Amino acid sequence: MLVLYETALGYCIFKLTDSAKVQSANLWEEFETPERANKLLKLKSLHRFTSTATAVEDITALQEGKLGKGLKKFLSDEIVGKGKAKETLAVFDPKLGHSISKKLGINVVANESMDLFRGIRSQLASLLDGLDPKDLATMSLGLSHSLSRFKLKFSPDKVDTMVVQAIALLDDLDKEINIYSMRVKEWHGWHFPELAKIIVDNLAYAKVVKAMGFRTNAATTDFSAILPEDLEATVKAAAEISMGTEISDSDIAHIHSLCDQVIAITAYRTQLAEYLRNRMNAIAPNLTALVGELVGARLISHAGSLLNLAKHPASTVQILGAEKALFRALKTKHDTPKYGLIYHASLIGQAPPKLKGKMARMVATKAALSIRVDALSDVDSKSEPQAPSIGIENRAKLEARLRALEGQGDAAAVRSAFSGRTQQKFQMGGEAKTYNDQADFVSTQREPVESAVQAALDVKEEKRRAKEERRAKRRAEKEVKSDGENGVAEDDAMDVDGEESKKEKKRKRRESEAAEVVEKSKDLDAETEAERKARKKARKAEKAAAAAAGEADGAESTKKKRRKSEA
Repeated sequence: MLVLYETALGYCIFKLTDSAKVQSANLWEEFETPERANKLLKLKSLHRFTSTATAVEDITALQEGKLGKGLKKFLSDEIVGKGKAKETLAVFDPKLGHSISKKLGINVVANESMDLFRGIRSQLASLLDGLDPKDLATMSLGLSHSLSRFKLKFSPDKVDTMVVQAIALLDDLDKEINIYSMRVKEWHGWHFPELAKIIVDNLAYAKVVKAMGFRTNAATTDFSAILPEDLEATVKAAAEISMGTEISDSDIAHIHSLCDQVIAITAYRTQLAEYLRNRMNAIAPNLTALVGELVGARLISHAGSLLNLAKHPASTVQILGAEKALFRALKTKHDTPKYGLIYHASLIGQAPPKLKGKMARMVATKAALSIRVDALSDVDSKSEPQAPSIGIENRAKLEARLRALEGQGDAAAVRSAFSGRTQQKFQMGGEAKTYNDQADFVSTQREPVESAVQAALDVKEEKRRAKEERRAKRRAEKEVKSDGENGVAEDDAMDVDGEESKKEKKRKRRESEAAEVVEKSKDLDAETEAERKARKKARKAEKAAAAAAGEADGAESTKKKRRKSEA
């Protein structure tokens, strides 16, 4: 049986002298000493790796269960070429064994015994004819580093991890500069409070405080390298009339130390911004030309890498960074956000408020194309001068589209202002209508009142009957009692009869009151009916009088006309 074993030096084929010991449970005892290991295994052939790149390529194929070019040539020469194809070859990986058996036709056995390969690893230096273990360890370390670098796709020219760290550090530096500058202004403001209102820039303020020290030195200090002439004159004039308090030398020394920190951090921030610009131009030139290095770096940082960002569609790129607002809008069923980190791009900032959403959608579409070009293109093509051609071309198209949209908006406003019809003057016409009080109608229906009274009486009657039934039941129970209590029972019955007579009187009085209410309502109905008939008669009389007066006027007018015609 032959055994295939891979090392950092190359591929080895060992000859197993006793194949029966492979199935033994005490196989590990054969590798306790180098002598016993050399007695069990004999080195037949060794294939050395010619270079580190070749070793990485062959080991990578071996890990994936594939038959590499070097291993295929080695097995073809040593086993197939020498007529040993009928012998059994033991390998560690079943996938590799299947590939060897399929392509070379060799009888392969996989996972025959784990102790066999452990023993070979422990006694490898002695099995390879006195190989120095230190040299073998050095080769293994170098190969592992090269293999790890290859697995991670490491490339010094294309590392988006550097961009992620740089943009995060840039944001941290901005926060630190703001905090330190605020502390300098508050600290030195006790001595010269007017200076903070004159100089707004943090770096210029720190340099002025560093150069001036006490405000009494402002008149003799030259600020020409820091401030323009008008601001310099303003600072010197304000120092003479300042209302600040006096501070000691130790106070101004600590303030100067803090100013040095602000100046140093600001200088490093400038260097870091330049480094980020160069790195973005090397990694994503098209994205940088379209949205700028800061927005592009933030998009890459938020996605994790340039390749992950290239997998996102344009709609995701548009709202990347606004996930919290998106899910809040979906939860509350409100409008979803129109833009995220891409809002800070200069193209969207130039657009008017009404066109920002549309511009964000167009910029995200072109940015998605630029990102995919940058992620999938070669490193050599990115270093060429025409590398950002797609980004520059898309930016020019978007700027032209923005100008066209702004022109359409202006033209629409002009058309809406001058294309409307003139409103005609309103004129009142016709006769004014008066209120017709004859159309008023008073309802005389009393049925709901009667039904309500009747319902109340019915409820009271039901309650009365229920009480009588309960009392009758109690009387029956009392009559069943012993004969000795007959007198007491009779007295109770008399009391009950007296109570019943009182309740009966109350009930009759309530019924009489309800009957009176019903009679009054009927009388009101009769009165209203009589009044309605009287009103009708009065209306008829008025109409008859008006008709008679009209006929008289008509007769007089006809007589006058006849007289005029006769004359």
